[in-house]
Amino acid sequence: MEWIVWIGAALSLIGLIGLLMSIVKVWRARSGQLSDDEIRETVRRAMPLNLGSLFLSTIGLMMVIVGIFLI
Repeated sequence: MEWIVWIGAALSLIGLIGLLMSIVKVWRARSGQLSDDEIRETVRRAMPLNLGSLFLSTIGLMMVIVGIFLI
């Protein structure tokens, strides 16, 4: 059952990378000279990446915990 831990860790890492990408996208939009509507559009486009990454990271952490319990 060790493979569950490693797969979960990989999923969590992929989710973390996605969260960081989402943060960088919004940060660049806010630091640029964009209007409020353009910033809102950027945040709206970054939201699915943010939520998907958070979901993937959560599932990965659950897999790690289950794998530790099964070892």
